[in-house]
Amino acid sequence: MGKPRGRRDKRKEKLEEDIEETQATNIKEATPFFGLLDSTELEYFKQAESTLNINAFSSSEEREYFVAGVYEESKGKELKLVTNQICSKLVERLVLVATERQMKQLFSAFNGHFVQLCCQKYSSHVMETYLVRMAMYVEKQMTSEPEEPDADEEYVSMENMLLFLLAEIKPQLDNLIVHRYASHVLRVILLILGGKQLPSTVESNSVLRSKKSKIARKMIDIKDNEDYKRSYMTPSSFKDELADILRLVNEQHDTKSLRELAIDKIGSPVIQLLIQLEGIVDKDRTLWCKTFNVVSHEKDSKEEAFVEYLLSDAVGSHFLETVISTQRHKNVERLFQFYMKDRVLKLAKRETTGAYVIRALLKKLKPADQKFLLDELVPHLNELIVNGFDFGQSIMDTSQERGDHLKPEIVEKFIQFFRLGEDSDIFESVLRLSTSTLGNTRDDWPTADERRRALFLEKLVSYDSKFLQECVDALIAMEPDKLKAMCKHGVFSHVVEKCLSKDVDTIRRKKILNKLTDIIAELACHATGSHIVDCLWGFTFGLNMYKDRVAKILFDNREILKNSGYGRQVWKNWHMEQYSRRYADWKRIIKDELVRDQEPEEEKKHKPKSR
Repeated sequence: MGKPRGRRDKRKEKLEEDIEETQATNIKEATPFFGLLDSTELEYFKQAESTLNINAFSSSEEREYFVAGVYEESKGKELKLVTNQICSKLVERLVLVATERQMKQLFSAFNGHFVQLCCQKYSSHVMETYLVRMAMYVEKQMTSEPEEPDADEEYVSMENMLLFLLAEIKPQLDNLIVHRYASHVLRVILLILGGKQLPSTVESNSVLRSKKSKIARKMIDIKDNEDYKRSYMTPSSFKDELADILRLVNEQHDTKSLRELAIDKIGSPVIQLLIQLEGIVDKDRTLWCKTFNVVSHEKDSKEEAFVEYLLSDAVGSHFLETVISTQRHKNVERLFQFYMKDRVLKLAKRETTGAYVIRALLKKLKPADQKFLLDELVPHLNELIVNGFDFGQSIMDTSQERGDHLKPEIVEKFIQFFRLGEDSDIFESVLRLSTSTLGNTRDDWPTADERRRALFLEKLVSYDSKFLQECVDALIAMEPDKLKAMCKHGVFSHVVEKCLSKDVDTIRRKKILNKLTDIIAELACHATGSHIVDCLWGFTFGLNMYKDRVAKILFDNREILKNSGYGRQVWKNWHMEQYSRRYADWKRIIKDELVRDQEPEEEKKHKPKSR
């Protein structure tokens, strides 16, 4: 084997940078310098950003007056502010609380410079926030009366403002798709035009921001307001604009260039989104049929090479996974039959690429093909979950969807993998408690791996009663201090909640209740532990003596509980006011639950709900 060299990689990176710079030449040449703030202005706006961040206003009116004052002070300086690293954070905070009039002030300042602002590192984040706020006002103006304009001011609707913005950026659409910053703004625009939900800007799976941007946003403590994580009503003109953007992309790109964009690190998410949204305005799905062949087309060597690249590339596999999830069955079926069906297991073993596509197919394909996938994957399930449990969860979901297809085999595979029934602890096998943040003294946050493992164990418990029994036995055998730590843990406490089910046999329920008795009062006043105590109401179903015992503990510690917010909620959920004042009413609540549980299912469905 030849000596490893680094110069080729460096030349390749340099070439990619040159290509990206060339693609954005028109934008960069047109980017003007908006000027700098003087030291006095900079200090004022820094202080304003800090004040808004602390949010130590005595009332909402005081905050509104302060924001109005900052907007007044920023007149004529908006472009300088949004392109400044620190001051752009201030403008974001201002946009999140902006009135219609303040939005128009910013629009007047940005008008004519939208393309440049989308392509600048700091102002692009402001543009994303501005567009989300604009979508909110578009819906508001459609459903209610807009603000009255001033006497010397012409009324312009928020819809028209957004259409003006689109008219400015559409000539540069081809460049924006592959631009490092502008592509994120373009994705927000597409989500708004399609009337889709606008995701959070800080959640790990959000499509609005890059990974670095989400981390930075958390660090500077800019929180989303109620404008996010929801979709908005849109006028018909937005669908026309979406159709026009799709037309431009189809005109500017042939099959070869679209496939290149599909595997481009920056352009791929935009093309994904366009393919997802084109069904709204284009029943023929022209973009999909140009990227892949039409349903009637036979197997094609070029398409086969493209699909193989997608299945073996990190960016490409994410593209294929995403577009499959929202595509017509017949289009997905064709790709599966031609290029994937004969090597399902091989693709599933590509942990960082093909495995994600196979998991997407498990959800999307028709029942017969889903069963085929299960038949192929289940015999090798233990190999697929060695480095992560996501595949195991997908297989359980599909098995349940298909009437518990191969359920005994799946359960047996998991029992073998975790060596259950061989004096092993299921919590240690799945959650790895000994190396986790359980019981640490540094108040570390639960890790992402711990969350994934806990969710997987919850899925196992709900999938088959054998796993519930294993978990209950492990809780019974657990040391008291370890059990208390688990009940207080931010993630593992959910597993304990899942185990506190009425389906557990009476003897085991009594054993768990005996272990929890000494810590009930302490748990009731704890953020996560209080949920465990809430679950005990249902867990003591049919065990009235134990229910009385828990209620007495809560009553004896009523002063402590009533001085705690979590304790007060437990007091309410356990109906302790009735217990302490009208004990007979409290017993009647329990009796009514017993009667309801004994009713046949059909009667429960048809019984009218009390108002």
